[in-house]
Amino acid sequence: MNAVSQDLAHNWREQWYSYAVRALIAVLLAFFLVQVATAQNTISFPTEDGGVVFADIYGTSDKAIVLAHGGRFNKESWTRQAERLAAAGFQVLALDFRGYGKSRGPGDSDPMDAPLHLDVLAAVRYLRKNGAKSVSLVGGSMGGGAAADACISSQPSEVDRIVLLGAHPNGPAEKLKCPSLFIVARDDASGDGPRLPKIRADYEKAPEPKQLIILDGSAHAQYLFQTDQGERVMHEILRFLSAK
Repeated sequence: MNAVSQDLAHNWREQWYSYAVRALIAVLLAFFLVQVATAQNTISFPTEDGGVVFADIYGTSDKAIVLAHGGRFNKESWTRQAERLAAAGFQVLALDFRGYGKSRGPGDSDPMDAPLHLDVLAAVRYLRKNGAKSVSLVGGSMGGGAAADACISSQPSEVDRIVLLGAHPNGPAEKLKCPSLFIVARDDASGDGPRLPKIRADYEKAPEPKQLIILDGSAHAQYLFQTDQGERVMHEILRFLSAK
């Protein structure tokens, strides 16, 4: 190889190395920014009846979502969904209901009969106080009922949208104050029988705009994310919460 060829080869290697380094830095920077955008912090805030709710916050945005867990779950159960929603441009608050984790308040010894809607309302008002221009709710099972009751009890425009997974309001569905999306598996059932009839009945009473999605299978609420329907459920949630 003559001197000219050696110089060309040397220059090519230097250019390739420089490009590779820049590409690696760009990939690492993008990864770092995603991690920062979806980083989780734990916060707490009071409820109007003297309780204290602990929650995990993901992302930064003036578009916020409250995630309300089911009876067999906790705030950590939403981690993967919260990270996905935060990466899509939302600020996400996943709460522990009173009686779970460090959260406490009246009735926390038996959360199923406690005023859990007050925990959801406290989360909504925390987000509003800290700059959120919109707050939507996603609740599964017990958390779905609490989220729906919080929507019913909320002030006008406090709650923008609500997603109910295998759930329906405990209060009168016709008093929901925002657009609603009901998602339920066709064969989802409890010890009292199939859940779909009651969910469908409350869906019929709910004001427009609304949507009911019935999926194949029997997975209940958050368990839907552990099935082959999980990606569709997340897609429908993102579509509904991102709609203008």
